Amino acid sequence: MDNTGRVTAAVLIIGDEILSGRTQDTNLNAIARFVGAHGVDLAEGRVVGDDETEIVAALNALRTRYDYAFTTGGIGPTHDDITADCVAKAFGAPLYEHPEIMAMLTARWGAEVTPARRRMARVPEGATLIKNPVQGPPGFQIGNVFVLAGVPAIMRGMLEDIGWRLKGGAVVVARTLRVEGSGEGVIAAPLEAVAKAYPKLSLGSYPFFGPEGYGSNLVVRGRDPEEVAAAVQALNTALTDAGVAKLYEVDA
Repeated sequence: MDNTGRVTAAVLIIGDEILSGRTQDTNLNAIARFVGAHGVDLAEGRVVGDDETEIVAALNALRTRYDYAFTTGGIGPTHDDITADCVAKAFGAPLYEHPEIMAMLTARWGAEVTPARRRMARVPEGATLIKNPVQGPPGFQIGNVFVLAGVPAIMRGMLEDIGWRLKGGAVVVARTLRVEGSGEGVIAAPLEAVAKAYPKLSLGSYPFFGPEGYGSNLVVRGRDPEEVAAAVQALNTALTDAGVAKLYEVDA
């Protein structure tokens, strides 16, 4: 937690398949929404390939800078699934085959627990398991790092066993004003004026354009609901005074 009371997190997405464009990541969005609901701000996201040096360096940077760090990907049975190795190296902890994971693997495959499958049972000493209610072995937590699967459905299932572990701050409140038929050139000055009047809040403009017209969604975010409400009202007034005619609030 920083000196403003803000609790932060980062995501480290691991895998050559993400960087090559063969696989589209959706885990960053899911984690951002999940931690946000627990009063934790996702402050950074990084993508690295299957390179031990790069993974260890990125993880050490993120876990020391933020309250929590999440990794996704690289915990399967193949030779390029090296996340457990890298996390262990980052923490200076040896890997071992967790007996609970080995029991799961044996129950599923019996005598066919191959060396490749045994790779999925390795966790660093000092880690605790993260339940996997979907398929396959669990993830694990060590320190402030949560190591999760890369497959989106499995990753989201693992998140169910993480919420109770987070010590978050106040949940961010978001409200959205939708402007239709006016471009950012018209709304820029009113938006900037309100942003300066409410420096503790985050105000952003997200333009859209399509068959039904153009405009922008103006999002006001903050931890004080009353201050957010006051800023929304001030923005509404400033936009109306600037000549914006079609303006209404929508679900954030």
